[in-house]
Amino acid sequence: MRARPVPLVACLAVVAVGCGGGEEKQAPRALAPVVLELTEPSDEAVVRSSSVRVRGSVSPAGADVRVDGRAAEMEGETFAIEVPLEPGANVLDVMATARGRAPAVTAVRVTREMPVEVPDVTGVEKDEAESRLSEAGLKVEIHDGGGLFDGLLPGEPVVCVQEPEAGAMVRRGTFVVVSVAKRC
Repeated sequence: MRARPVPLVACLAVVAVGCGGGEEKQAPRALAPVVLELTEPSDEAVVRSSSVRVRGSVSPAGADVRVDGRAAEMEGETFAIEVPLEPGANVLDVMATARGRAPAVTAVRVTREMPVEVPDVTGVEKDEAESRLSEAGLKVEIHDGGGLFDGLLPGEPVVCVQEPEAGAMVRRGTFVVVSVAKRC
């Protein structure tokens, strides 16, 4: 028996589909990701303002950039957006997408520091002063300042001097040094 010639079209079809009758699916080609770079703020930044400016660059130009779901303003390959912050720790999610590209995602951590006003505790008994300062989010360092005979005097020790002074704006967790004695 003589073999019959196979038409060229049939050979090309087998090459295009592959062996196995087309049951195997070819893996999709991986998409090149969008290139996303943040220039500000730095990760773990600490600010006192109620918002922060997020800036950076993206490639390709015209990619869509969103920070916490809000669309950033684009100018060529650069973007910027003002984002509100909650008091304390904030994580800002940044995502860039472009047609025909895999998305790029990153995050930046920003802490909004809320300054605390130091309460006036001069003339207040030691335990009450500790309580007021602790309620304000401050730490207390107590120095006994009454001298040798202070223990013989009647009454409870009170705050004679405090540092920082009452009304000062400081970071939460700042130590307030108080000097206590029965007579100031």
